[in-house]
Amino acid sequence: MKKVIYTPLTATPFQQTKEYRESLPQNPTLAKYIRCFWGSGSPYLKGNAASATIVIPDTCVDVIYHIDHTENTISGRFCGINDASFVAYTDTQPGHLISVFAIRFYAWAAYAFSEDSLKGTRNACCDVPSRFQWLDQILRRNLLEKHTLKERTHLTEELLLSHSSQARQHHAVNAAVGEILLQRGALTAADLARECFISGRHLERLFHEYIGITPKKLCSLVRYQYLWNDILRNPQFNILDAVCKYGYADQPHLLREFKRYHTMNIQKAKTYAQIHVGNIQSFS
Repeated sequence: MKKVIYTPLTATPFQQTKEYRESLPQNPTLAKYIRCFWGSGSPYLKGNAASATIVIPDTCVDVIYHIDHTENTISGRFCGINDASFVAYTDTQPGHLISVFAIRFYAWAAYAFSEDSLKGTRNACCDVPSRFQWLDQILRRNLLEKHTLKERTHLTEELLLSHSSQARQHHAVNAAVGEILLQRGALTAADLARECFISGRHLERLFHEYIGITPKKLCSLVRYQYLWNDILRNPQFNILDAVCKYGYADQPHLLREFKRYHTMNIQKAKTYAQIHVGNIQSFS
């Protein structure tokens, strides 16, 4: 895959709370597979207030564990790539000591460590063992003992590194994803197939197998994520410039597609993103 800078963002990328924080992979080998590890910094007491978070399409997939230290139970799920926003609610019992730990893979990289196809996982959640049985078996034995995000991240990095020699890859998929990132999503599925010297139909089958969506859809999501990065990072962001930069037909097309993926307009999205601001200067 060609070297490009691509950092997909959530709806609240500045968030740093006791319930949610992110940890970047420390090993360069894993950085090409994993966007970040995330979860609670350490176990915390669940309050009475229910919480809800908007989840936007971030071109990633997640292995998520919810740990109830009060009842010594662990529940886990694998969430495939999303092409639509949704609201995630917490359903933990108030008064329980809980924690969360998750691995956020780039959508095209999770297959490397999975034991089954990612076909049919778009906008879906399933049990972790259905795709990552080997990883699930080891993590479940340790998550109650490892309390902090740092400890859990270190353990998981060691496990994934030990498995990296068996990672499953496909040259055509890697080449296609590299081209999508290089072009910031602004290309057609037909152009992509020609660039990769493969038929469009075969490339689509490979994408369903390795990622769970079509090449056309991934192009659209990557373009949206580059746009979202630009909106937040660029103080001089200009919509008309972005239309040309990211290959939208016109301004209404850009605004319509952004709202379709984000459920709100650009100004409201920026306001929502700053609800949980950590160190915004370091982000910029």
